[in-house]
Amino acid sequence: VIQKFKIDYVIHGDDPCIVDGKDVYAAAKAAGKYQSIPRTEGVSTTDIVGRMLLMTKEHHARPTTITESGNGETDDGESDNDDGRDVEDRKSTTNTSTPRTNPSKSTRGFPTMLGEQSKFLTTSRMLRLFSAGVKAPTNDMRVIYMDGAWDMFHCGHVAILKEAKQRGDYLIVGIHGDAVVNRKRGSNLPLMNLHERVLSVLGCRFVDDVLIDAPWQITPEMVASLKIAEVVHGSKGDNIGNHREEEDDRYAYPREAGIMSVIESPSGFNLGSIMNRIQKNQETFQAKINKKKKAEHEYYQERYGTVKDNDLQSS
Repeated sequence: VIQKFKIDYVIHGDDPCIVDGKDVYAAAKAAGKYQSIPRTEGVSTTDIVGRMLLMTKEHHARPTTITESGNGETDDGESDNDDGRDVEDRKSTTNTSTPRTNPSKSTRGFPTMLGEQSKFLTTSRMLRLFSAGVKAPTNDMRVIYMDGAWDMFHCGHVAILKEAKQRGDYLIVGIHGDAVVNRKRGSNLPLMNLHERVLSVLGCRFVDDVLIDAPWQITPEMVASLKIAEVVHGSKGDNIGNHREEEDDRYAYPREAGIMSVIESPSGFNLGSIMNRIQKNQETFQAKINKKKKAEHEYYQERYGTVKDNDLQSS
């Protein structure tokens, strides 16, 4: 493979990758082509794929109870049943075989929270590392703004951000908070929490800055403060469930001000594409994920000399 594709380097995290007792990168190491980079602590594709398989939203949700009317309600009284389906329909698509976090807070067989909480530890140092090189726009720069969930940052996102950046000199990307995304898309979305999604977008070469927990409604004050010259939106999106972007009026002010543009999405690939691939082969992926989780636990135990109790239980 190295010779066929003329590969200069094979790069992997500093955790061991052993399959059937063999180092999968042995050939690359022997050829002097292997490079190791430090892992970003707590960010795990194994964990994220597991969220898709379990259909859990514990990585961003608050404990939920079921009211007499059958609607989900968070501890602060906010409704959690806004994905357009009734409770019976939601139950039928939920993996009820997964242990509940708090069974006493659930009735009628509807589990409140499944799976595991995100292990990503967001520190200011981590944010600085990912935002290194971010500079404020100068007065002569044309600032473009594009917002969204940016969940499971994928090739479709990269393609549309490249198009957006070409319309100006400085691209600010708004990233909606977990509660906003879940209220609009329902189910267990977003699969990645806000901090994970922020780092994903910051890693894109076409993005100059991000607006964390961006407002859903774009206001005149926001446009003036960020010196936005144009607000753009793709013709296709990661719409999952009943919500459709064209049904909301969050772009009302940009339209009225004549600074709103819809650009053709270069790629049809979206979040649904990823979820369909994973869930179509659920049994195979589940076995693979369980095996990788065990390997990750062993890695952290060897590195730090301990593994959290809930990690051991989940494996």
